[in-house]
Amino acid sequence: MSRALVLKRKPAKLAAAAAAGRVLPGRGAAAGPLALGEVDPPEGPTDAWVRLRPRLAGICGSDLATVDGRASRYFAPITSFPITLGHEVVGELDDGTRAVLVPVLHCGVRGIDPPCPSCAAGRTHHCERIAFGHLDPGLQSGFCRQTGGGWSTEMVAHPDQLVPVPDDMADEAAVLVEPTACAVHAARAIRAGSAGADGAVALVGAGTVGLTTLAALRHLDGGTGREVLVTAKHPEQRRLAEALGATRVVGPSELARAVRSTTASLVLSDDDATASAAQGQLTGGVPTVADCVGSDASLAQALRVVGPGGDVLVVGMPGTTTLDLTPLWHRETSLRGCYAYTRDDFATALDVVAAADLRRLLSATYPLARYEEAIAHAAEAGRRGAVKVAFDLRGEKHR
Repeated sequence: MSRALVLKRKPAKLAAAAAAGRVLPGRGAAAGPLALGEVDPPEGPTDAWVRLRPRLAGICGSDLATVDGRASRYFAPITSFPITLGHEVVGELDDGTRAVLVPVLHCGVRGIDPPCPSCAAGRTHHCERIAFGHLDPGLQSGFCRQTGGGWSTEMVAHPDQLVPVPDDMADEAAVLVEPTACAVHAARAIRAGSAGADGAVALVGAGTVGLTTLAALRHLDGGTGREVLVTAKHPEQRRLAEALGATRVVGPSELARAVRSTTASLVLSDDDATASAAQGQLTGGVPTVADCVGSDASLAQALRVVGPGGDVLVVGMPGTTTLDLTPLWHRETSLRGCYAYTRDDFATALDVVAAADLRRLLSATYPLARYEEAIAHAAEAGRRGAVKVAFDLRGEKHR
């Protein structure tokens, strides 16, 4: 038997989780259908699959949304319940070696041949067959009932999903590789867009997504003098953003003023007498904004400070939002999603984690038995001076 945090599709319990999460983020763990127990270990669909024993498993924003019952209905056909969450995983194989999980369940993993056009082109994160093949529906490991997930003592993975961890990299650093791979993917999109190799960039948000994107961008830039503005709500976020190379770190309400001074933009306002950099629409802006939060407010702010013809990259998972798209139309701005990664992004992420010492972003770890505390901590990470919170499975006994 293995121990796992299992979330079942129980409508009444999910509604209770949503109600509790609206009052206080993360409280859906106590009110909803998430439970710790002993389960039969998952089995792979073919003999090629291997057993992975998680050592550390991070708590991601998409996990929190699922636990709090606020995940978008978009995910319904590409999730198969019951699930064990957790896709930010460093684990141990039967031979004692360690590996980081690449969680996307693409055609190659699902035994689909010939692969879909996206997978054939190497864009496995755009796989068009994530509900087919010899696996149940599942966007990633952690959202598919057959694979299990990192919030457990045992899961299964296809060899194509495993990236070896260097001997000199601690588990506490390796658990940051998966979110950093997302950041590498975002940083490459920034460099390929309007900002190019050296144009100014604004990063909205300094949680795990924002800080790893900053680290990845600085790494790929190779020491160029690119102006990178970062918004940070909390003191620890500000300290880390400065340490990771932000040109300027400002509070969310100060971003428009900072962009105005950087780009020499003017301000349009309903009332010229009260016009300020914090109010009204800027006439210019930075060529690229990466929204690393994904809320109504952050997306609206990104559209306000991006320059005409510029790019807004949605790196943080937005869910259901309400947004005025008039500036998108008027200024011919590009609004683009930025999801997941390729295997090559993981290779670079290993370098970024080591070079930028991203181990320092891991703020706290918890055993599975304290899952309610862990999830509440992750949901309030910024306010509590934390960044990444993870489960530590190394002390768990295998039964």
